[in-house]
Amino acid sequence: MIAELLIENDKLDIPCHLAIIMDGNGRWAKSKGLPRVAGHRKGAEAARSAVESSIKYGVRYLTLYSFSSENWRRPIGEINDIMGLLREYLLNQINELDSNGVRLRVIGERDNLDQDIKILIEEGEKSTKSNTKLDLIIALSYGSRAEIVNATKRILNNFDLGLIKPNDLSEVLFESYLDTAGIPNPDLLIRTSGEKRLSNFLLWQLAYTELVFSEVLWPDFGEPNFTDALYEFTQRERRFGEINSLRIDEN
Repeated sequence: MIAELLIENDKLDIPCHLAIIMDGNGRWAKSKGLPRVAGHRKGAEAARSAVESSIKYGVRYLTLYSFSSENWRRPIGEINDIMGLLREYLLNQINELDSNGVRLRVIGERDNLDQDIKILIEEGEKSTKSNTKLDLIIALSYGSRAEIVNATKRILNNFDLGLIKPNDLSEVLFESYLDTAGIPNPDLLIRTSGEKRLSNFLLWQLAYTELVFSEVLWPDFGEPNFTDALYEFTQRERRFGEINSLRIDEN
């Protein structure tokens, strides 16, 4: 019912940019007595479903928080399992993304990634660069505080080189130094598994984003949950920091 409404009613305001914190893979696996890698594998299937749903319902940008900079502190075995799934995805899914008009973009620190993964990312980004149906932005080895610090360093360096003057600094200029330069800020953020925090994700970009928190663990998050979140967004009255004028009665 909701899916049909979203498709048929062109007056509903579908988010242009949807960001998702994909949370709950480990708990999903534990609840079923499975190893954590099984949860991550099932979570990868849910991510693929999110890409398909984004195309179906007209989302233009989809950002998935796949691996945070803090995730490097996890046990080495789990990190290796996640990186193995990433390799598998990059090897097997790029052609499908390309054929569906999806552009792959990866944000975050790549220094800690294995060389073969870096090469696969670069090749995937290059081969899909001209696609315009959906921009799939994968936040990988990503932390928002580090992103902001790195942007500040680049700006200061350009000050020293004389390329920027102090009076040039503005929010627009600062955004142009972020990993997401050229990408509109998210309209909607979904976080799964019942957690209600941002976890160092797109802290600058989410300033006026609508937030939806779902109790569903990410591996179980399918199209019905996706459309429920989109419909909730369409019912919101968005505000962008406007100050309502207050009437003060004078006696």
